Amino acid sequence: MAYFSTNIQEFKAVNTKHEWQKSLSNLITDPQELLKILELEPALLPKAKLAAKQFPLIVPRTFVDRMEKGNPNDPLLRQILPLDMELHEHADFSTDPLQELNVNPLPGLLHKYHGRVLITLTSACAVHCRYCFRRNFPYEENNPGKQGWSVWFDYIKHNHDISEVILSGGDPLLMNDKSLRLFTDELAQISHVKRLRLHTRVPVVLPERVTDEFLTWLNQLTFATVIVIHMNHPREMSDAVKSALLKLKQKKITLLNQTVLLKGVNDRADILCELSETLFAAGVLPYYLHVLDKVKGTAHFDLPDATAITLHAEMINALPGYLVPKLVREEAGKAAKTLLS
Repeated sequence: MAYFSTNIQEFKAVNTKHEWQKSLSNLITDPQELLKILELEPALLPKAKLAAKQFPLIVPRTFVDRMEKGNPNDPLLRQILPLDMELHEHADFSTDPLQELNVNPLPGLLHKYHGRVLITLTSACAVHCRYCFRRNFPYEENNPGKQGWSVWFDYIKHNHDISEVILSGGDPLLMNDKSLRLFTDELAQISHVKRLRLHTRVPVVLPERVTDEFLTWLNQLTFATVIVIHMNHPREMSDAVKSALLKLKQKKITLLNQTVLLKGVNDRADILCELSETLFAAGVLPYYLHVLDKVKGTAHFDLPDATAITLHAEMINALPGYLVPKLVREEAGKAAKTLLS
């Protein structure tokens, strides 16, 4: 897992021209510092350090500012704090539950579904979510750098059914604007690509990334563009996050949200309903409510399907249909996500 420490070093050395880059150079990566800032019991530290050896702590300070001090069960904290429960073995949890390595024909390119490919432009994330289904993904073998882009473009050119390219990772918004522009300028030469989709947590945890330069790049794209953000709890929304999302909406970007259903974070219908209302007020439509991918180290977040289905039914009864996300599971080898209700 050496790539994680490499990413941290890259953050520390990043050009700090923009505020978002300054924030990346000053991430919290030490469990001891996190516990001190949030006034939490030092007794949590030894096991937090052990868990962080397997999957390092990375979190922006502005995201930590939204957490309640002295509360070890804060729903935002639970998403990012390394816990000893991550070290427990569970038979039905594995390092690659979605078998992504079987749909990985080129380094950095996944071809799971008909008509679209997913490209991991970077292995870096601005935050390490403890439930991440790619926490064990071999990014070292899947990060060819710019010298590998031509192979991706050749693959897409020769697969004429590919109409959509998804940028994920890692988080594509940690690429600088120049690199994003270089990529999309080349991609635009492929006539059968009609849509560009960005999967990103950055507008939620690092909203200052939505700069004027970034908005200019989006505005000049020739593709229909979709940004899928990732928010799990209404308290993740801040004034800065809402402002960033509304700026994106003003550029006529389609904004969708994916939520992961997590025990101890958002496993109540009232929280999920408030999240949908909060998203819509910021110009974002709820898209998917995912049950947990059974990745090693995340079993403490898992909920029974029956609980998920009950919560979803309560959302249907409480909200207009356009505010109810689809309840889904992703299953290895399936042609699409599986609807649970």
